[in-house]
Amino acid sequence: MTTMINQLKELLSEEQVSINETILEQHSQDESYHDVAKPDVVVFPKTTEEVSRILQYANTHKIPVVPFGRGSSLEGHIIPYDNGITIDFSLMDKIIAIQPEDLLVVVQPGVTRTQLNQALKQHGLFFSVDPGADATLGGMVATNASGTTAVRYGVMRDQVRDLEVVLADGTVIHTGSLAAKSASGYHLNGLFTGSEGTLGCFTELTLRVYGIPEFETAARATFNTVEEAVEAVTSVLQVGIPIARVELVDEESIRQVNAHNETSFAEKPTLFLEFHGNEAGLAQDVAFTTELMQDAGCTEIIFETDTAARNQLWTARHNLAYSYIHSHKGKKMMVTDVCVPISELAHAIHHAREQLTKYQLAGGLLGHVGDGNFHALVMVDMKNTDEVARANALNEAIVEYALSKNGTCTGEHGVGVGKQKYQRKEHGAAYDVMASIKQTLDPNNIMNPGKIIKVDPV
Repeated sequence: MTTMINQLKELLSEEQVSINETILEQHSQDESYHDVAKPDVVVFPKTTEEVSRILQYANTHKIPVVPFGRGSSLEGHIIPYDNGITIDFSLMDKIIAIQPEDLLVVVQPGVTRTQLNQALKQHGLFFSVDPGADATLGGMVATNASGTTAVRYGVMRDQVRDLEVVLADGTVIHTGSLAAKSASGYHLNGLFTGSEGTLGCFTELTLRVYGIPEFETAARATFNTVEEAVEAVTSVLQVGIPIARVELVDEESIRQVNAHNETSFAEKPTLFLEFHGNEAGLAQDVAFTTELMQDAGCTEIIFETDTAARNQLWTARHNLAYSYIHSHKGKKMMVTDVCVPISELAHAIHHAREQLTKYQLAGGLLGHVGDGNFHALVMVDMKNTDEVARANALNEAIVEYALSKNGTCTGEHGVGVGKQKYQRKEHGAAYDVMASIKQTLDPNNIMNPGKIIKVDPV
């Protein structure tokens, strides 16, 4: 242990290597309910070369390595259950280049989405992926993060043009280029995006950005049933209205929103919507959307064009998780995360509500209804073994239902340790292909071992 610490200090500098108990504790957990575990040491590299040296050393001595962004993940991705080295990328937080003419940016992995958007604003640009948390961009690529705007702009994988990756043996590669498309070689951008630190460490990201819309309008639409709300969204998508966000919040969660934000929204299944475009075009979209919503049974739809009113609407939606946490002191939040075909979404949400009732658990349901992804926010007393068992049974029931409809066990939070047990069932023989890739790129199994794919060193 002492030898490892001293050698890491020689590879970096003394102040870039920490065994401080507080630092180790901070890197022992994410925002999930999963058991914690401390690394042996935390290192803070500043350059790609330093990351390469760390991995060369770790690979030679077969020491586990876990990349760390801000610790905002939800499935135990960055918890170092095999101890070893945690690489914290907080010092690699530079925006290297903004290329407005190409609609591209080049950043280091420690840059946060808020930091990037503040820098982009002066160029009339913005970065689209909005997972709620102010996560690092490296972490967002690692988990293929998504969020409220995915229905219009796509998920993190859709924004990646090129990645600089340090492999387990210290080799540095690039996975793409600046070109808007390519038919050359295997699609390594897609392979590494969502790999959760199991195949290498990102040290530079080239990402797509967008022009800030000329005009934005938001809306809140209420329905008597979840089925009516989903039907309304399906109608909007089928006619091609370019909706930027569409979020479904169930009745219980609206009740929670009102209590926490002192709002007075009707306590019914509710859609939160947002449209981006030019003012003339949006006027037509709004009128058509209103007609479709009413045809599906909408009881009330209110549009907001004022910035403050729009912000209040989305703040209420984004703070939903924290409102549950604040009103259930002493409990941890379990967030389920499945994605189903949109045609199955209403049934899946109804099934999830039945399971919450069956297992007598406090929680609400919300979803990125435009792409079939939804969550149950479940408050759990981790000291109550019976309640923990019921929560795990609920999670499993929701996942099994999604898989039975040819959906996925995770739409955007990633696998980590929480969803690993479903990988073989979801992917079948493809799981063995993934294991082969892992063993080829990381034969000593040092990169975030035990996450996504379970393999033994070659």
